[in-house]
Amino acid sequence: MGANLSSSFADPNVCSLVGSLCLQPSPPPPRTKPGLGDLPESCVALILECLNPSEICKLAKLNRAFRGASWADFVWESKLPVNYEDLIRRVFGDGLEDKLCKREVYTRLCRANTFDGGTKKAWLDKRTGGVCLCIASKGLAITGIDDRRYWNHIPTEESRLAGQVQAHPSIFLLNFFKEVALIFLHMVMLVDLKMLIFLVMLILCILVLLISGFNSVAYLQQIWWLEVDGQFEFPFPSGTYSLFFRLQLGRATKRFGRRICNTEHVHGWDIKPVQFQLWTSDGQHATSQCFLDDPGKWNLCHAGDFVVDDTNASTGLKFSMTQIDCTHTKGGLCLDSVLVYPCKLKEGLRHF
Repeated sequence: MGANLSSSFADPNVCSLVGSLCLQPSPPPPRTKPGLGDLPESCVALILECLNPSEICKLAKLNRAFRGASWADFVWESKLPVNYEDLIRRVFGDGLEDKLCKREVYTRLCRANTFDGGTKKAWLDKRTGGVCLCIASKGLAITGIDDRRYWNHIPTEESRLAGQVQAHPSIFLLNFFKEVALIFLHMVMLVDLKMLIFLVMLILCILVLLISGFNSVAYLQQIWWLEVDGQFEFPFPSGTYSLFFRLQLGRATKRFGRRICNTEHVHGWDIKPVQFQLWTSDGQHATSQCFLDDPGKWNLCHAGDFVVDDTNASTGLKFSMTQIDCTHTKGGLCLDSVLVYPCKLKEGLRHF
């Protein structure tokens, strides 16, 4: 048996067969098709530059290349207004534009940012990239505002400035009281139920006072001479803009969770129209008038349009709302704010 085995290995035909099997190379692994992850970030960034911001953010979740390309400065600089550096300085102050990448700049400008003591806020419209501005009633010059027989500032959740308390320094006080409330509640629960109830009521009153100072509208009870004026400068990008007064006849409240509008003071608005005027620093002037109606609904009264051609300079605006016919009184009016929007967004602002 051993002789047969040794003779088989000695056979040259068998040796050549074994050698060919040993020297035969292994088959190559199957080739993988190239995918999106193989694209260079620079190429991906060029593609993303042609998309809108929401599409960019969605594609950034695909893979590492798209995620890295979505942070490229030139991608987001194309979405920013030409004078975005002037906007940042006006809203946030000097120096911030050097500390942030362009994506962070875009993100911050798209938020409703309050400035000028919390009386104004500005933001970019995410869909069009247009600059929008809102001026609260406390940032306007209202004749008779200091006389409580005529005007009052009333707290409401329906103000366009509502929800922006966090941008004001007093939010630190608000958060402080929240933390103190949690600590004291834990301590008092171990001591006395009556003290617990008293402390809760006290904290709620303080919080309401803090919040209502910023989420409020000007309410007119009755007056003979209605005059509201405002003026400011702002670095608007080039384009055409519309200015509106946000008004409501009646005073809205909530009872058992339902919205109720009290119209007992509403009178005098169907006799003569209210006049609206707008002036710009480069000599433009617009005027309009309308009768106020539709109690219980917030309406935007169009004062006029203006055109910005010079992006390198701030545009000065002056505007007014008047009804100075002293043959009759008028009252029951809520004045929330003045809004400045790009004209291309005007169609969606009927009730706002």
